[in-house]
Amino acid sequence: MSKPGETREEGENEKTRESPQTVRSTTTQPPGGGREEKSEDGSDEPSATVLDAVKDQMPDDADEQDKEMNVKNSTATVKVLLVPGGHVMTMAFAIGLTIKEIKHHLASELKVPLEVLQLYLNGRVVEEKQSLMELGIRPHSSTQMEMSSSDPTSYPLRLPLPPEHDTMPDVITVQVQKDEGVFKEVVVEIERSHQKKPFLGGYRHRLTGAEYHNATVQTLPKKRPDRGVLVHSLGTQTAELKSKLQQCSVDMSTQMTGIGCYVSCVNDKLVTPGKYVTADEYHGRRLKAVICLQSYIRRWLAQEEVEQLRRERARRLAWFDLQERKCKEEKEAQLRERRRRWMNPQNKEDFNLLYHALQKWRNEEEEQINCSLRGAERKAALCALLEQEMEFIAAIGRHQINVEAINQDKLIRNFLNKAAAAHQWRSATGRLFEMDSVPDIRARALKEIYDDISKFPVDQQERWSFLEKLRNTVMEHECQLVWDIIDLIDREMDLMGRDVKEHNLEGLRKRICTLFLQYIRTPAFNPKVIKLLKVHKKPSELQHDMFFCHGCQRYLWSADFGSSTTGCRSRRCRNCTSLDNVARSRDDNSVYQSILRRLRTDELRLNPETSIPFLLQVDDIRYLIEKVWASCSALNGSRDIYNLAFARWDIQEDWSPWNCILLSKEETSAHTQVEHIQKAYETTFIQWIEQKHSMARQHFSKNPVIAKNLGL
Repeated sequence: MSKPGETREEGENEKTRESPQTVRSTTTQPPGGGREEKSEDGSDEPSATVLDAVKDQMPDDADEQDKEMNVKNSTATVKVLLVPGGHVMTMAFAIGLTIKEIKHHLASELKVPLEVLQLYLNGRVVEEKQSLMELGIRPHSSTQMEMSSSDPTSYPLRLPLPPEHDTMPDVITVQVQKDEGVFKEVVVEIERSHQKKPFLGGYRHRLTGAEYHNATVQTLPKKRPDRGVLVHSLGTQTAELKSKLQQCSVDMSTQMTGIGCYVSCVNDKLVTPGKYVTADEYHGRRLKAVICLQSYIRRWLAQEEVEQLRRERARRLAWFDLQERKCKEEKEAQLRERRRRWMNPQNKEDFNLLYHALQKWRNEEEEQINCSLRGAERKAALCALLEQEMEFIAAIGRHQINVEAINQDKLIRNFLNKAAAAHQWRSATGRLFEMDSVPDIRARALKEIYDDISKFPVDQQERWSFLEKLRNTVMEHECQLVWDIIDLIDREMDLMGRDVKEHNLEGLRKRICTLFLQYIRTPAFNPKVIKLLKVHKKPSELQHDMFFCHGCQRYLWSADFGSSTTGCRSRRCRNCTSLDNVARSRDDNSVYQSILRRLRTDELRLNPETSIPFLLQVDDIRYLIEKVWASCSALNGSRDIYNLAFARWDIQEDWSPWNCILLSKEETSAHTQVEHIQKAYETTFIQWIEQKHSMARQHFSKNPVIAKNLGL
């Protein structure tokens, strides 16, 4: 029974933590505080206490049977947090129950399938085979678990009753007097029972107004003891029905025509015996029908197989046509790209292609002159050929100067745009944010001034305002560079005041742009460019990273020299090598660059961890193609360099110079389908390929990284 002042709802039951019964409550807020409910007779006075019910359930120190109670039957309070609703279901379970049994009970309460429920303890999914005791939950303790639905769209987790209808605390603490002056605190769990029990009477204190109900209203019904005899049985309470058919005896007789009796024969039928069919004839007819049926079935199967072969043949022919058309289109695209590079070269590789074509034309013309002319005519023709070659070289040089000027302007614009760009970053949601700092604003202002002063031609008044703006900007600092810029600005303004023509001022304006660009590149005037400029090392650190170029007779960084996988450092820098190529050899490495790019793409697709194709350079691929494989396909001997590609010799191993073969693009797709090389190729051909691999292994074994892969 409860203390005066604490009220209870009529349908609620109370029990201590020692009770093995399962109780439940559903809350949406932390437990705390009681609530007042009206009594059965409609009054607002508080209800009776639960002390009497608690005293009956308290353990007795002298009772030894309670000490021997099975631990698995002890209960623990489990608070189940429904995710993402945030509601809490509080229930008491025996710690011997498994997670599967608990999920089955929760599924029946929430009316959702058992498979969609997922229970979490401390952020980890609990297994269905584990029990609460195995999870570390002690008897009469309290724990909290989370539960979510794997299919929240079809089976959301909703409370059986709205949360606003249940605000009663699920656990309360009461004091029980054991002896005189001795009190003990007992934790009482409250079971939410939504059925309305009848009011069976009670008492009300006249002075205090406390209401005392009968024990039947507040406690669970007393459980009947198990007598070991089955009292209620479904078989004894269910009637068994049986159906049985019975035939009554009927007397029957026949009548025939005789003396004194006439039977009409109007309805009689005349039955004549047919031909008797023997068993052999019957089985023979059946066999003939089966053979006929099998012949039709086999004919249908044969037609289906032929049709399938016809479809496969058509599909294979279509695939061959597609591959042939694809190769033709790829080759035409390469030729178009090559022709475009001839007509409009833009970078160093394009000009190398142009010089290579010029060298090829010169060799053909020289060979024709040597074959057709002799003596003085031959010398005159060779001189004319040399003059024509010089004109072509001069035209290519002029075009190269124009392209370099355009590219230089693009580089300057890209540099200024990067310096003036705002700081950007992406948030966790993927949204792009931008922030302008003081250096960003300074760099953007300098970029705008450079754009203004680099405009040619421009109105005189507008040009005057641009120069004034430039003067005010650079006068913030004092140095020799600023004084030179101001001197040039004064000179241009003086010349404009004398009405000098614009084409005469073009050189002066370019000098102003050059000095102002140098001003922008100075970190003291533009702090944003610090991240974009090369950071030079200390002289003491550069002494081991400097090499002598035998071409230009200068000491340069190691980065200015070409790299090679053979381990031999080049004696000339990149600029000297490029100049020598233009003057004498005039080689074009663009086709070898394309072969290397395709090789890296294919190997990266087959094995992302491969490394050797990325160690090789264009010169190494050129050596493999020209020296090792003689610039022709290993199978058909095709010398079309634009149609050659490298493939693995053994498909199961990574590509390397000693595990490769040079084939045409059509042969590459067929070679990749070969599983057993010894069965697909002859022994002589295999030995010839192995000889090529030995040459490549001997050449590339000088590199320490490649030698490591060789096992040397």
